[in-house]
Amino acid sequence: MDPEDLRDIFRSLGPVHVRRMFGGQGVYQGELMFALVASDEVYLKADDETAGFFRDRGSRPFAYETRDGRKSIMSYWLMPESALDDPDEAAQLAAMAMATARRAKSAQARKGGRAKSGRKVPKKTAEPAT
Repeated sequence: MDPEDLRDIFRSLGPVHVRRMFGGQGVYQGELMFALVASDEVYLKADDETAGFFRDRGSRPFAYETRDGRKSIMSYWLMPESALDDPDEAAQLAAMAMATARRAKSAQARKGGRAKSGRKVPKKTAEPAT
């Protein structure tokens, strides 16, 4: 799915941008990633409050196999196909995903974690022994 298709699907959010990542794409509004595209499928950010909504609609979480053969499941759920053609449904789901992304960022801030800024922080080097 190309970035223009994604911008069209999520136009209700206003400007969104797409970044390539790990063979897929992340969909952002500002610095919040609220959707993930992998193998031409769109997944939306979900948490304990919203995962049941997706589960009840027959959705599934995004999962991938790690190098050591384990299965890793992420907090993104497959967007129902009906929403890809229905702007109102897409808007509702996008708003849910954005709210989830905001909650995750807020929880991270409360725990004292740092949000990813996209900037690389130089590693400190040890002082030479004298």
